[in-house]
Amino acid sequence: LGTDQIAKCLNLPETTLKRWIRQGRIPIRHINNECIFDMEALEKWAKHHNLFFSSPDKIMEKEADKKNTPDKETLVTAMNRGGFFYNIKGNTVESVLKNSVEAMNILPENIKPELFDRLIQREKLTSTGIGKGIAIPHPRTPMKDEIEHSFITTCFLEKAIDYKAIDNQPVFILFILLCPGAKHHLHLLSRLSYCVRDDTFVDFLKTGPGKEEVLSMISEFEQQLDQRERF
Repeated sequence: LGTDQIAKCLNLPETTLKRWIRQGRIPIRHINNECIFDMEALEKWAKHHNLFFSSPDKIMEKEADKKNTPDKETLVTAMNRGGFFYNIKGNTVESVLKNSVEAMNILPENIKPELFDRLIQREKLTSTGIGKGIAIPHPRTPMKDEIEHSFITTCFLEKAIDYKAIDNQPVFILFILLCPGAKHHLHLLSRLSYCVRDDTFVDFLKTGPGKEEVLSMISEFEQQLDQRERF
């Protein structure tokens, strides 16, 4: 391990670590002009001096977790990536999902049949119709092998259909949510849920607004949400 990694294990600036090494304050061995650290000895030393210590494995896990955390992924980005489609035909859950998946030009053709099957299997568990005429179809498990980035495809249906929603209201719009990881899914789902809880936003969606109008309003909601999260 380099001094930069050891510094992270001790939660110290690397410059401080190097100064302590020069001062002989840290237990190390010198071999061929290199510093050799014994993790067990280092941990005991840190504990004796009431200093933070975390193993290199835990540091690497935290860094990987932080790298995969979708904190900066916004609804606007995901929805713009997924695209907007209008007048999706169908009289049943199966038919509107099939036609919606077919319209998703962001997906390779060979993935579409599998996605449709996974969406249907999810609906068999319980409807993704969350109420107010809105459904958020998604697979039971993330699509980590099929997609690299999260996206939400917005589909306005030609006519509202019975979607077995929790409030029994017919669904007029689908937000198909696809993510490569569970954290991405929960992050975007929570932000989308924040928007659709607002009745004004739902009434706005019922007018069949254009892509730019929707993204503009979503951006306003996300700014509100970001301000709330700061405090």
